[in-house]
Amino acid sequence: MATSRGRAAAAGGGGTMSSLAEPPASRAPSRSPARTPALSPASGPSRCGGERRRNASDAGVDLGAVQETQLRSVDLNHVIKLLEDSDSKDLEREQLKTLKKVVKRFENGLPLKDLEQIIEILNLCAEKMNEQEAFTEPLCELIKLCGLPFQKKKSSDEVSYSVAVSKSIAQLGYLMRVPSSQVRIQICKCIVSFYNTELPRKLLSGYQPTSANYKIQMAELGGLAETLVLSLALVENQLTEKLWVLKALQHLSSSGVNCRLMMKAQAASRLCLYLNGVDPSGQLVFRSSEILWNLLENTSKEEVINQLSSLECVHALKDVFVDLLMHGFRHYDRQLRNDLLVIATLLAENPAAPMIESGFTKLLIVLATFTEVKIPNPLVKGLKLTYSYEDFEMKKLLFNVIGVLSKDPCAVPLLSENDVMPALLYYVKPNQKPGFHDWSAAQYEELQLHAIAILASVAPFLVDKYLSCQANTLLLVFLEWCVGQDPFFGQGNSFHGTGGRGNKLAQMRYSLRVLRSVVSLYDDAVNLNLCDQGAISQLLDILKYAANKSKEKEDAILLEIEADILFLLSALCENDLHRKELFSYEGVDILIPFIQIDPKKLYSGLGHNRLLFTALDCLWSCVIGCYIAEDYFLEKQGIFLLLDLLALKQKNLSNIILGILVEFCDNPKTPSHISTWRGEKDQTAANLLIQLWRQEELDLGVKRDQYGRLVDMKRPIASSFQKQQEVIPIPANCPSFAIMEISENIRAKLYSLLCKLGFENLPGLSAKDFVTLAIIRRYIDFKVGEVWNELCAELKEEFRPVGLDEEALKVISEVSEDTGRMVAALQTEVLESQHHQEIQEEQKAYKKIQAIHKQKEMVNKSWENFLTRTSNYEALKKAKRLQEKSIEASRCKSKTQNGAVHSTDIKGLGTTIGSGRLVTVESTPQLIGGPLAVTDLAHRKPSVYEGALKNIKRVKTLDSVNKDSVPVE
Repeated sequence: MATSRGRAAAAGGGGTMSSLAEPPASRAPSRSPARTPALSPASGPSRCGGERRRNASDAGVDLGAVQETQLRSVDLNHVIKLLEDSDSKDLEREQLKTLKKVVKRFENGLPLKDLEQIIEILNLCAEKMNEQEAFTEPLCELIKLCGLPFQKKKSSDEVSYSVAVSKSIAQLGYLMRVPSSQVRIQICKCIVSFYNTELPRKLLSGYQPTSANYKIQMAELGGLAETLVLSLALVENQLTEKLWVLKALQHLSSSGVNCRLMMKAQAASRLCLYLNGVDPSGQLVFRSSEILWNLLENTSKEEVINQLSSLECVHALKDVFVDLLMHGFRHYDRQLRNDLLVIATLLAENPAAPMIESGFTKLLIVLATFTEVKIPNPLVKGLKLTYSYEDFEMKKLLFNVIGVLSKDPCAVPLLSENDVMPALLYYVKPNQKPGFHDWSAAQYEELQLHAIAILASVAPFLVDKYLSCQANTLLLVFLEWCVGQDPFFGQGNSFHGTGGRGNKLAQMRYSLRVLRSVVSLYDDAVNLNLCDQGAISQLLDILKYAANKSKEKEDAILLEIEADILFLLSALCENDLHRKELFSYEGVDILIPFIQIDPKKLYSGLGHNRLLFTALDCLWSCVIGCYIAEDYFLEKQGIFLLLDLLALKQKNLSNIILGILVEFCDNPKTPSHISTWRGEKDQTAANLLIQLWRQEELDLGVKRDQYGRLVDMKRPIASSFQKQQEVIPIPANCPSFAIMEISENIRAKLYSLLCKLGFENLPGLSAKDFVTLAIIRRYIDFKVGEVWNELCAELKEEFRPVGLDEEALKVISEVSEDTGRMVAALQTEVLESQHHQEIQEEQKAYKKIQAIHKQKEMVNKSWENFLTRTSNYEALKKAKRLQEKSIEASRCKSKTQNGAVHSTDIKGLGTTIGSGRLVTVESTPQLIGGPLAVTDLAHRKPSVYEGALKNIKRVKTLDSVNKDSVPVE
């Protein structure tokens, strides 16, 4: 059937092929495919077609409409069957005509529903191309159609045909197998056109273009990128085709999905090997490096570096870099050189990369230092920096490579041999003029700060070189310039220059980092060299300078500087009494304000937390152990400040503060300071320590009852985690879990501190505190019991003890349990005593309330009697008689011999209440011989003032007398 249809088609007979036949006027012999120009949507109709249209126009017949109707009825299934038929000259001609009609039919875009059949036609054409080159042009034209936006009838078509479309686009990659440069280039052009968002000038009737990213998404779904990477092997020796493939991959690599697909095909290593290929245009290196950058950005950096870590790839990268370095004079070449240098830096971070074996490491080190050390080297012979921006960037990148290489132990000897230390120390000197050499002032400052920052990374690995170059001296002189008054205005434009605009803080910051990196090695030679040059005194001056700056404006840079200086002082003074004495007075005065930090600042995020920790560390290292410094710290009420910090109950602070307090208690003056301290609500130090113990046990999950008493007598202080641990036999020289647990919480420090204070007569404790104190007092006994329990468990795990040993272990275990029971009994006694005391206090309070109520009743009764006397005359007289009788009964019965008798009654008084302040002084008669009888005072007239006072007293007396008076008969 296929043969008969092909024959009919070749003869131009009827049937289905009638729809593919051209109009009679168009049946003219066509030119050979080799001479016929490639068709495209933009190309016009053929000359014969134009003549036919003009003739039709003259005849008044619209042949264009007829042709459109015929083209609309193209049967793609029939085209496929036609292409599958046996080859013959006539059939080939008919197939080519039909393909041209298909191209003409879909010149504005392929419908999604027909795409699968179009791809099948492409594959059939590709098969025929092996023997018939005439199919090259229609194949290219069809591939070009795939670059146009696809057409859809409904919005849902994009989803409905997604699987078919993704497979169809994937077939474009497989067509790279066709051994035709024209076809391969057209495929790459088609892929590049995916990223062109221009819409076709004319749309199919009833269709609309798919979304702009639809093809890109389908390419990702179909795995086109992976296929295209694999096709690089087919075009390895064809430069033009290779560049087109790289251009297509460059577009595809903008997607993370495509980059992951490319990595499956080893894209990184394949591209790197092409870097040093012959290409006069330079596009090969440019496009390959761009794709490598996209792979680094969109996929796992480690995976890309692993693919580039072969010796061949490193050599290729080195060769291209050297070529661009020595012969690249264009701006574009220098940029490309810097891009490759960044990739080389990433390779240097991988210890598995053969950077040293390839000689790349040594080349980079020499490049980084040749302008500073001025030592001739054949690797850089004839190289000159132009001091352009790209060369400035390269210089910074080379410094960065030095920092990366310093982490590789194998590269450290190369750093030492190639004078890296003198090259970096070259920048540790004051800035004396606006610009050095041909760098601008801002560029030189940036290089200076970068070099000093790298020096901080390199110096710990090159200590011998560091000392031989007198780096400590250079840094101390440089720091002296930083705090000096020399006019200098930092630019502060770079990353390392942050916070250094208009000052020297950036230089100070990175110089201190260098010192911190070498001092933290605790190398005696380095530290001794620093101290011999007066580093302690100079560091204290710088710390004072930074502290004063912080008072003006506090920022993270100044806080970091202060923290670094405190760390340097700690490292230098630790375990050296003489250096602590140098620190003592001035150091303590500077240190006290750091300990007085506002607790709210600890969460500011600027670095106050770190500053406080370094200040406490400095206190521990520079003050404790030197009695002069300790006494001065106590005199400055430093212990009170530490306890104030401890009262914040911050877990990260409590550990170090308790350690400091325990060490301070070796000074006999310290316990009295601790006992004297009072916190909020008159809290004592003992109460604070016990509260911290309870909180620590709560965090550890130690079992206690609601009153804080012991619950588990066998393991009274074991944490919940400790109880979950299984018995594991360990060597004798390894600490057991019970011992390791001591260093993991603060209970041991609290016990030690309370031992220093004593467990008796501690002020400010409640009954609950005494219950907890009973446990703390026996902490060491309980801990010994835990160790014995571990020992017993390990012995039983390994073997069975003999009778006497087993009995001894049993007695030891019982002693621990007895201690627990004794403590529990004591706790119960304390609680009962407290309960009894509370009952007594309650009774006392009740009696006081009773007395108050009784007094109120008496007052009320007295008031009622008073009202009765004022309202009832008979009651008043009765009360008066009783009063007089009572007064009479209270008088002494024996009469005074030879003495005057003075009446105490007030005549005419009609009240029953006490009289007012009326005092009448009567002189003893002269006849009796009174003492006033013979004095002038008895006959002296009162003065005006005394007379007035007497009148005032008389008036007051009469008022008080008349207040409650009634007529008396």
